[in-house]
Amino acid sequence: MSEKKRVEDVSNWYLQEQLDFDKRLIGFRYKSLRPHLRGPTGLELGPAEGQMTRFLKDDFDSLTVVDGAPALLGLIPDYPNLIKVHSLFEEFSPTGHFDTIILEHILEHVDHPVELLSRVQEWLAPKGRVLLGVPNGNSIHRLAATKMGILKQPCELNERDLAQGHRRVYTRDTFKSDIELSGLKIMELGGVFFKPLSNGQIQDNWTDEMIEGFYELGKSFPEYTADIYAVCHL
Repeated sequence: MSEKKRVEDVSNWYLQEQLDFDKRLIGFRYKSLRPHLRGPTGLELGPAEGQMTRFLKDDFDSLTVVDGAPALLGLIPDYPNLIKVHSLFEEFSPTGHFDTIILEHILEHVDHPVELLSRVQEWLAPKGRVLLGVPNGNSIHRLAATKMGILKQPCELNERDLAQGHRRVYTRDTFKSDIELSGLKIMELGGVFFKPLSNGQIQDNWTDEMIEGFYELGKSFPEYTADIYAVCHL
């Protein structure tokens, strides 16, 4: 299957399978990254249908979003400061530079993550930042699933991973390794949301107060959160 066809096929997950709690987690991931955003120009790779874009648009004078799925790009409103680009990341070639580049839940999807991170550096403005986020293989819910026999090991791809087009699940060590191999330097490494259960179980059974509490709890246990983020520079 070609990469373009693969990306378009995976886009159906965002259109048909995404939960409200999935979108809630994107909001938490944005809250964790927001203090590190630098303007006036931003680039978001892989916005999907624009859940994080609707937050990021208020942080930049100009925000460019790049996605390989035209159906998803079409769902993002035409904000006045937004530039939409339909392209695979591997084929994207901007004419300018960006103060902040966001790859949020992208590296687990692409075939060659280190190569992509190397390319991204060419698009970064002086003193710019690259903000990265990936699923955490050592999330407490994956560790529990391994003990229960649902997963053979924490980074095994489950059905939901495969439906979303994940090629890998990171740990803090493998995440750091890919970043450092690309030549980027890590300023900060953190975690988002302490998630002991599946997204569906949380959506069906938890109150808003519980969800907010476990977001705050994740700040104390970043090694075991649902997601890992990194703030990087050249």
